[in-house]
Amino acid sequence: MDISVTEFRAQCLELIRQVESGGEVVEITRHGKLVARLMPPTTRSAQGLPPWTTLRGSGVLHAEPEESLLEAQAFDALR
Repeated sequence: MDISVTEFRAQCLELIRQVESGGEVVEITRHGKLVARLMPPTTRSAQGLPPWTTLRGSGVLHAEPEESLLEAQAFDALR
């Protein structure tokens, strides 16, 4: 659903209830440009977990544990 900022201000409580109960996404626009999106929380954020925890376990290490990915010259203390 797209709605202007003015309309959102007048109907915000009802719109929040719709998002909460039906999972509908509300896109709020100002002068035809999208300025905000109101949507239900993801499962993890609903549990109170920080959003960056969704990245846990998704990285790949391309070096050995004792190997540095930076050159020694990159450190000011070593210059």
